[in-house]
Amino acid sequence: MIGKKVLLKKIDKFLSKRFGIPTRQNPLPKPIDTLIAAILSQNTNDNNSYRAYKNLKNNFGKWEEIICAKRSQIEKLIQIGGLAKQKSIAIKNLVNTLSERNDINLKFLNELDNSEALNQLTKFEGVGLKTASCVLLFALNRNVCPVDTHVHRTVNRIGIVSEKTPDKTFNSLNNILPDGVAHSLHTNLIRLGREICKQSKPDCLVCPLLKLCKYDAKNFSGSMKVTTKSFMLLDNV
Repeated sequence: MIGKKVLLKKIDKFLSKRFGIPTRQNPLPKPIDTLIAAILSQNTNDNNSYRAYKNLKNNFGKWEEIICAKRSQIEKLIQIGGLAKQKSIAIKNLVNTLSERNDINLKFLNELDNSEALNQLTKFEGVGLKTASCVLLFALNRNVCPVDTHVHRTVNRIGIVSEKTPDKTFNSLNNILPDGVAHSLHTNLIRLGREICKQSKPDCLVCPLLKLCKYDAKNFSGSMKVTTKSFMLLDNV
C-alpha cells in the first residue's frame, strides 16, 4: 500500500514535468455547474460538451429556469454533445428535484464525507460514479480522482491497479491516492491517455512513464510527434 502511494507521487511528478501543473479555477465553480457539465461530458469529447454547456448557460439565466422549459428545448440546445435525449431528461429531473429540496447549489454535500457524497449524488438519474466524483474534485476541492476511460486505461497499463472496469479502478485507485495529488494526477493522466497512451496504438517511445510502466504490449514503432489535447471541460465551466 505504501509503495503504491510513493509510486503515484512519482507518477504525478513525472506527468507534471511533461504536461505542466494544471491550472485550477479561482474561485472554484458551483457544484451544480460542475454536475451539469459532467453530465454533458458523458460519451463525448470536451470540446463538444463545452459547446453544449455554453448553449445551456447562454439560454438560461438561472438553472431554475429549466423547470419551466420544455425538455425538447433542452435537448435541442445540447444536441452537439450527443445522447441529447437522455442527458436532457437527466438535467431536467435533477434541477426539478434540487429545486423541490430548495438546494439548487447542492449545499448538502458540504456536510458529507466523500463516500456519502458519492452515494447521494449517484442517486440522481444519469449520475454515475465518474460524474459524481467530478463534482467532488472540481467544485469541492476534495482529494478524489475521477476515473474515465483514459484514467482507467493508463493506471491499469502502468500497473498501479489491475481492474476490469472504470468503477472498480476508481475504488482501488482512490484507496491508495496520496493527499493533494487528485487534480493534477487526474488531469495529466487524461492527457497521457489522449496524447500518448492511446487505446489501439500507444506511443511508448515518447511516454514520460516508460521506465515505470508494466504494460506488456508496448509499442515502439509510433511517431515522435505528439498532438496536444489540453482542453479540459471541467476546468472551464
